[in-house]
Amino acid sequence: MLLFLSGFFLSLSLCLDLGMVNVSLLRTGVQRGFMPAFLIGLGSGLGDMIYAALSIAGITLLLQFVVVKWVLWLGGSAVLLWMSWQMIREIKKPKEIDLHHEVKVRSPLKDFSWGVGLALASPSAILWFATIGGSVIASSQDGSQLSLLLFMSGFFAASIVWSLAIAFVAALGGKVMGPSLIKGFSVASAVLFLFFACKVFYSGYQTLIF
Repeated sequence: MLLFLSGFFLSLSLCLDLGMVNVSLLRTGVQRGFMPAFLIGLGSGLGDMIYAALSIAGITLLLQFVVVKWVLWLGGSAVLLWMSWQMIREIKKPKEIDLHHEVKVRSPLKDFSWGVGLALASPSAILWFATIGGSVIASSQDGSQLSLLLFMSGFFAASIVWSLAIAFVAALGGKVMGPSLIKGFSVASAVLFLFFACKVFYSGYQTLIF
């Protein structure tokens, strides 16, 4: 259960970033309704899963080298703390979203594919997995098939829950899409990033020092 929750909250920390995926999801929900927005979110979840799988495959090989463990430990902790600070700054000055920028009408399959493409092309997702994804994943599961299955199940479950929630809220017409909601995203992100920073640092300390 802990592995499932670890994967769930790790994915949620990525979902909370107000990048191109969420902006597209919100705009689509406001202009086209719940289902198109949900399909985009579901597709982006698959894209994130692809990056997560690549991170796990790479980390499994790289963790054979002690220097990589040190880089993941110190670098991952530092980046997570920096991202926490960025989220704290955004609490004071939330991002503004133009929800009325026209979006194209697509078939359900194209909405889903669009979500996959957005996730794979998202600069924030690439940065996230390249810098902290591997560190957190390495500290969250022991490498066994069962732990990997539980972790990845939680990871994908979070993207589904997030897509359902945001698509529903956006489909209400954007009436609650004010600064308070964006501040809520930032607060939740900051808390999750701080949690994972502590988790990565403590795991590295136990493995490499203690």
